[in-house]
Amino acid sequence: MQVISGTLEHLPQDLYAEVACYRHRVFVEQLGWALRSQQSMESDQFDRPDTVYVVAQDDADQVLGCARLLPTTHPYLLGEVFPQLLNGLPPPCSSEVWELSRFAAVDLNSQTPASGQFSSPVAIKLLQEAMVCAAALGAKRLITVSPLGVERLLHRVGFHAHRAGPPMIIDDHPVFACWIELDGVCNNKGNADWRQ
Repeated sequence: MQVISGTLEHLPQDLYAEVACYRHRVFVEQLGWALRSQQSMESDQFDRPDTVYVVAQDDADQVLGCARLLPTTHPYLLGEVFPQLLNGLPPPCSSEVWELSRFAAVDLNSQTPASGQFSSPVAIKLLQEAMVCAAALGAKRLITVSPLGVERLLHRVGFHAHRAGPPMIIDDHPVFACWIELDGVCNNKGNADWRQ
């Protein structure tokens, strides 16, 4: 498995299109989220030039997982769409806080169900690489809107994470906002092929 990180401009050619197709298959087809898709590709207003993608691929260059990092100094998912998850607190706006969103780790070429996406070795590695990538960008914390399964992954692996507010049901899915502290994460590129 390899992990590649970078903005759209710096990703290998056609990788973003593969990620958008992967996101459609995972989030729309398997998990049933009501997301905007065109031609079986999922993207939204937060997929823009300053967005950083973290992508896990297998040895045949097939996407195994993805994550999206957004600076909170610009519009981002939690601040614009789900501020109610912060339990009345204002959405963060700091160069030291980045948002982690569109996190998925499902091998679509295997028989593993999507429900196992938060406990796989790919999920753990992808999350670690996303944290290293964010730290390299100057982040000290991540904020995320996530299904409850991500909370189990964070605690099982021992990451320093805590809820920003109580879980809520949104579009029939239990989700919550979560802080992930990056203390102890090296400010280097780790194993990811980091491009900015």
